[in-house]
Amino acid sequence: MKTFFIASLGCAKNTVDAESMAQLLRREGYRFVDDPAQAEVLIVNTCGFIAPAREESLAALREFAAQKRAGQFLIAAGCLTQRYGAEVAQQVPGVDAILGTRRWMDIVAVVRRLRATPHPQPLYHLPDTPTVGRDEQGVLRVARQGGSAYLKIADGCRRKCAFCAIPLIKGTLVSRPRAAILADVQALQEAGVQEVILIAQDTTDYGHDRGERDSLASLLEDIVAVAPDIPWIRVMYAFPGYVTDRLIEVMATHPQILPYLDMPLQHADPATLRRMQRPANLDWVHRTLAKVRQAMPDVALRTTFIVGYPGETEAAFQTLLDFVAEIRFDRVGAFQFSYEPGTASARFGDPIPPEVKQERWERLMALQQEISLERNQSLVGQVLDVLVEGYDEAHDIAIGRTYRDAPEIDGLVLVEGTAQVGALVPVRIGGAMPYDLTGVPVVRKA
Repeated sequence: MKTFFIASLGCAKNTVDAESMAQLLRREGYRFVDDPAQAEVLIVNTCGFIAPAREESLAALREFAAQKRAGQFLIAAGCLTQRYGAEVAQQVPGVDAILGTRRWMDIVAVVRRLRATPHPQPLYHLPDTPTVGRDEQGVLRVARQGGSAYLKIADGCRRKCAFCAIPLIKGTLVSRPRAAILADVQALQEAGVQEVILIAQDTTDYGHDRGERDSLASLLEDIVAVAPDIPWIRVMYAFPGYVTDRLIEVMATHPQILPYLDMPLQHADPATLRRMQRPANLDWVHRTLAKVRQAMPDVALRTTFIVGYPGETEAAFQTLLDFVAEIRFDRVGAFQFSYEPGTASARFGDPIPPEVKQERWERLMALQQEISLERNQSLVGQVLDVLVEGYDEAHDIAIGRTYRDAPEIDGLVLVEGTAQVGALVPVRIGGAMPYDLTGVPVVRKA
């Protein structure tokens, strides 16, 4: 029997691509196995965003190559191979094929060629075509995790952020057809999914390549209309300057759309933002976040920052700390600058010492931990719906998330007793930690 195993590294967008490849292989008659030793086809869907991710991907490929037996094929796919295919083939003997992230939909053709003709050298399949996002062969562009599902609405990015290699890897923005997205949403509703998470490199840019304006807002309205039984719809990766008044209104008007805004700002010092080639209008940020909080008083605000960017002075970093203290985000992700060859920031080098980056990262996270604890403590006594994702039998604790927490990157709720995985359960919050909450289930009165 034809079998395959696939390991996906990196972000949720990569996971969606991996699931799409798996759908195509199943359609071809392959069966997924969770033991790589039993698979005829081994696929590693790599991440190549920053140096640590590249090293992790190469390590995974080397491990699979070392354990590969006769009759197995090892395919290196994804972001790393899209940009560094030749280097992957050179550094990992045993890779049979190189498939880039822009042509994941060709996985079956690659497997057929491998099975038909032995290849003493890796088979390269890296056509740089602009059809990613459209030539999807009818598969669902989703990745399910329990009661949640990531839904990709676009691929690529047209932004020119100086530190980011994504456009070099993914190409420019290509929005998926609206009809295809809505069909995916309806399929998820029929499958009983409780949460749909819209993802793209920049969700607020959806439709721009088709000349559409404010298209995310209208897409959300269409999603609500075709899937009234999905209780949670979450929007990720909004771009500063593109959270419009209409988008805020749509989010505030429809209860299905969670009052949760993820808008990576990257910094708060205007000079640093200009070197990043990012929006540097902090007045817009202040005004927009005020509008969001006025329209959705219970909104959870998440952002991401980079510390140690070339040229970041102590004064610039203090500006960032002051900004975080003033805005009081619910969630903050922080990363240390990673030098990426080929990006616009490469000309700056990587002048800030690692120990300075680490010290600044620790100071930022210590500040945010205090804020997060305060925000969580304000929830004690409230009853919030929790989407149950697991159960710890040893401690008799269910584990889940509120609307305030996106999967894998935000906090959890530890709920006393058993609860059905995949269900939304009302929970009275009884305790708060810097990132997580505790609580007990309650029965709502009819």
